[in-house]
Amino acid sequence: MKQHVLGGVLALLAVAARGESEDTGGGIQSVEIVGIAPAGILAVERRLLPYAVQLGAVPQQGETLAETMARTLAGVNLNEVSGSSFQHDVTYRGFRASPLLGTAQGLSVYLDGVRVNEPFGDVVNWDMLPEAAIGQVLLAPGSNPLYGLNTLGGALVLTTRNGLDDPGGSISAAGSSYGRRQVELSHGAHGGDGWHSYVAATLFRDHGWRADSPGRLGRLFVKTGRNKGGLGWDVSVLAGGSRLVGNGLLPDGLYEADRRAVYTSPDRTHNRLRQIQASLRQLMDSGAQLSFSAYTRSSRRDSVNGDVAEADDGSFLSASINMAVTRQWSQGASASWQHSLAAHRLALGATFDRSSVSFAQFSQAGEFSMRREALALPGTEPGLEAAVDGTARSAAIFVSDTWALAERWSLTASARYGGSRLANNLRHDNAGAQHERFTYRKLNPALGMSFQVAPETTLFVNASQSNRVPTVIESGCADPDQPCRLPVGLQSDPYLKQVVARTVEAGARWKQRGQQAALALYRTVNKDDILFRTAGVSQHGYFANFPRTLHQGADLTASLHATSVQISIGYSFLDATYGANGSLFTGIRDVPVQKGTCMAGLPRHTFKLGAEWHATGALTLGATLGATSHMAVLGNEDGVRPAWRVGGHALLGLHASYRPNEQWEWQVRVTNAADRRYESFGAVAADLFSEPKPQEARFVAPGAPRTVTAGLRINF
Repeated sequence: MKQHVLGGVLALLAVAARGESEDTGGGIQSVEIVGIAPAGILAVERRLLPYAVQLGAVPQQGETLAETMARTLAGVNLNEVSGSSFQHDVTYRGFRASPLLGTAQGLSVYLDGVRVNEPFGDVVNWDMLPEAAIGQVLLAPGSNPLYGLNTLGGALVLTTRNGLDDPGGSISAAGSSYGRRQVELSHGAHGGDGWHSYVAATLFRDHGWRADSPGRLGRLFVKTGRNKGGLGWDVSVLAGGSRLVGNGLLPDGLYEADRRAVYTSPDRTHNRLRQIQASLRQLMDSGAQLSFSAYTRSSRRDSVNGDVAEADDGSFLSASINMAVTRQWSQGASASWQHSLAAHRLALGATFDRSSVSFAQFSQAGEFSMRREALALPGTEPGLEAAVDGTARSAAIFVSDTWALAERWSLTASARYGGSRLANNLRHDNAGAQHERFTYRKLNPALGMSFQVAPETTLFVNASQSNRVPTVIESGCADPDQPCRLPVGLQSDPYLKQVVARTVEAGARWKQRGQQAALALYRTVNKDDILFRTAGVSQHGYFANFPRTLHQGADLTASLHATSVQISIGYSFLDATYGANGSLFTGIRDVPVQKGTCMAGLPRHTFKLGAEWHATGALTLGATLGATSHMAVLGNEDGVRPAWRVGGHALLGLHASYRPNEQWEWQVRVTNAADRRYESFGAVAADLFSEPKPQEARFVAPGAPRTVTAGLRINF
């Protein structure tokens, strides 16, 4: 079956590559330069890269960054686990970047060279990214060592705008179904003597399409700097705050009755962020470039969750209000040297990052209202369940060389050697503190080659390795004799091995005037992956190394740009499986897995189609179609309940814009235009409110219904 699928992909690539080459002819090939390191300092021609980099679109009115990536980038999908548009669980080739604590993270996310995966759990707070200031979205695949820790499946590199490249300003206002309102302001300017500045601000408020699911956020980004002669510098400040509600999954019975319903509440998250970053670039007389960057970052998360409490006899009769407080501080710096010498593009660099975390969880007894809202019992006070104070330090050196061996051949070699040290102080209830310290070191290499078959066609192959060290949440819950409850029961625990990912990727790129296509075949093997396992106690478990997991598949992209029509196609095949026998914790049953068992929440096939028609000089009409195959349900990976899976679905989107001049633009966007009822994730759990008694049920993440967004942008 896999051979037939990949054969069909190759055939489709050949058709896309033929396109209209007879009509367009050759022409002068454009030279596309991309940055291949977090800060974009390592600039290399895209045709020389031995892997398939994707350049994505920036968010449009009515879309978040995560939604834009899922619509336009091959291999990217969303699990709407929380129900909030700013708290999506983003997957790429089966690896995750998620705001949910306890999720096994496998993607690095960088903003102007600053890694925004938070120190506690490596989570990514999508709501704290300055979407109005983002000028470039680059997705680098595989276990690329240049992107540092946690780059198991890929890295997302975001670059903000500046006043030199983006002068002028704009203000936009958009309104959507279900009370969603958003206002954005941005302005770039540059003056004499090389000075420049850029500012972007966002205000957002939403009633939410789910019941009792309001959300709001505000973000401000300011950058200023100067470029004069061979010296350039800039300083940026990012501040943000949000209050979001994620209502989570619904059992089948409640979902069928009302997909807007909430199982239990409240489920609120309050995020705050402050970040300052400075960078310096010096172009030497020899042509070499020196770069230096430093940052400081602090974040705060407060969450309140209403959950079902377990009584002493094992029954579930009351509510528990769980509150968590997280404070995180991080600082870091990086330095690099880059130079082109004859046929070599050389780079050397070093990085240092440190972070400190303070976390505490409290629990208060409660009772459920008729609407299943957890209310505190009179006379009760929150009690401490678990707490941790921790620090982490990481340092690394890296080297990279892209060598043009001959007119058509190029070789890219890179390596990164790094070490990390984690130190934690854990506290439980009234017990004393427990201290633990872990040290990790690893040398990660990468080697790839590209061959330019013809001016418009390049073949490539690449092998790379990267690693991930355990997070505080994992190292603090790794003892089967002292199980904890996700996400925050913490213990002083045995040593967890670091995860090592090895990726092999091969493919082809084809580009001719107005047309392009790319195919990438990949295989990533994770050794000693970290999974959550059952401890035989209800709702309790522990993190442990799993011998081997496997992600392999293919990504195909093709596009055609004609005079008035633009068409893009994306197809992804993903085979994400466990590579050894073992067991998984699900909260209700111990799931045995074998070599070849599929992972939950990941579609095997994904297809994306986009089309735009410039009907007139002012009017543009467009449509998108996204389709995914069915997915395994978390807790039913072994298929004991064959009917319990998340069905495949296809969603249609429509959009139009009218721009009579350079100053004014009206936009209309409709998502899920056919109002398709669908689910994006599923899990097996106990429905504790079912009648006449609690029973095992399939819980699902309901997809958003038809949503209409209208907006106006004024440029000045």
